[in-house]
Amino acid sequence: MSRYRIDPLSSAFGARILGIDLSRPLDGSDAACLVEDLLKYRVLVVRDQNLSHEDHVRVSRLFGEPEIHVQDQYTVPGFRQIVTISNIHRDGVPIGMYDGDNEQEWHTDLSWKPQTSAVSLLYSVIAPEVGGETRFADTTAAYDDLPTELRGRIDGFEAVHSMVHLFERQAADNPAKVPLTDAQRVQVPDVVHPLVRLHPQTGRRSLLLGDMIIRGIVGVDEVESQQLLDQLHAHATADRYVYSHRWAVGDLVIWDNRATMHTASPCDHTRHQRLLYRTTVM
Repeated sequence: MSRYRIDPLSSAFGARILGIDLSRPLDGSDAACLVEDLLKYRVLVVRDQNLSHEDHVRVSRLFGEPEIHVQDQYTVPGFRQIVTISNIHRDGVPIGMYDGDNEQEWHTDLSWKPQTSAVSLLYSVIAPEVGGETRFADTTAAYDDLPTELRGRIDGFEAVHSMVHLFERQAADNPAKVPLTDAQRVQVPDVVHPLVRLHPQTGRRSLLLGDMIIRGIVGVDEVESQQLLDQLHAHATADRYVYSHRWAVGDLVIWDNRATMHTASPCDHTRHQRLLYRTTVM
């Protein structure tokens, strides 16, 4: 039996993990329970941790092998599996991804890859006093609650996920956005994923969305495609499906990318700094 405790954030989505120290290797029972609890709750919040980069990678490997991100300028030296997420600028250049004060984008990590990601782990080192929350949407419950007619309409639909399209959209909103290099663009061709996917472990269906990374729905004209995507996004991000996490130093949040999506909240980088480190398991 696990030695840690669970405090659900709601009736079915998200939970706090209490009484666990992830700077130490977990025994087999606790490791297995953590994996099972993530499948059940989809988002796990673990506070008051003191993790080294080695610890972060070790905990990530409970869920699989961490991916090495294509934007290697933001990876941690010596730990290419860890990506810096930050609004801090040095000499006018952002030190991490998602640097814009208003850079909000609902997404599932690495949906631009042929194989979608499984789990992400985000660890807070500098937490802003104002803003910078991460919001999570329960795309599993959102799918369950769709009208029967709409579920039938979108089952079988596929959407084009494009990192190039994402960067073009972001650059239009934020001219300071660092563009993809030519070498990076070659590594990220457009991919096609179903709008509704089946979780390989739980067997539950969920929506696979992204309000800036999706170029369109395959075989649907541009206007109808955008209208449908807007309708699904508005539904999936309604308050009843969203948990907003206010960061504190030492927080580790683990989420199931196959059952959720997330976005950052605005944060004024001239007044409030944020620094986090992320791994993503495929």
